[in-house]
Amino acid sequence: MGTAVFVIDRVETAPGAGERFVAAYLDGYAPGARTRGMVLDRLLVSPPMWRDDAGNTITATWRLDGVPAWWDMTRAGRGDPGLRAWWDSVAPLIAERTRSMAAAAPDVDGLCDV
Repeated sequence: MGTAVFVIDRVETAPGAGERFVAAYLDGYAPGARTRGMVLDRLLVSPPMWRDDAGNTITATWRLDGVPAWWDMTRAGRGDPGLRAWWDSVAPLIAERTRSMAAAAPDVDGLCDV
């Protein structure tokens, strides 16, 4: 087992779209993510209530088993036209989205030693 690498998707939803986005993410995005080797660590909603007059911040944290698994996931995602189509299909629910990668602080030195 490699050192865990985390992929963090942060989505600012359109007003009133938080709950619909989460349902679409779990139904439409998550199955393919699991196929690409990603394990959903947590899915957070901020503020912790569905808002009709404003958006929510949805933070999904996925875990991968090390750098080779991250590269495998990345290659598989780039070659999947359905992935782009899915993001396009939920675009009306999204005000902004970002993706970042992270690791636990004690693991960073080992990940840098290549």
